[in-house]
Amino acid sequence: MTIQLKESYGKDFYIKWVASIMQIIGYALTGLGIVPLNSYFFIFGLIGWFAVGVLWNDRALILIHIVAGAALISGLLTR
Repeated sequence: MTIQLKESYGKDFYIKWVASIMQIIGYALTGLGIVPLNSYFFIFGLIGWFAVGVLWNDRALILIHIVAGAALISGLLTR
């Protein structure tokens, strides 16, 4: 049995990890009560995951991040 390592990663690999880190920071800021900065991190994470959904042609990822993005933006605009 041979283990093959992936030699190079596509842009989706980097986008999803940066977006995930941004969302984790958003969660941490929410837990610390640091608003609205938390929402900005969430928005950047959502944009990244939306882009991954487009790259993967994954309609579920696209839909959930459009809805979450709209909710976050509306929340920021009504503050």
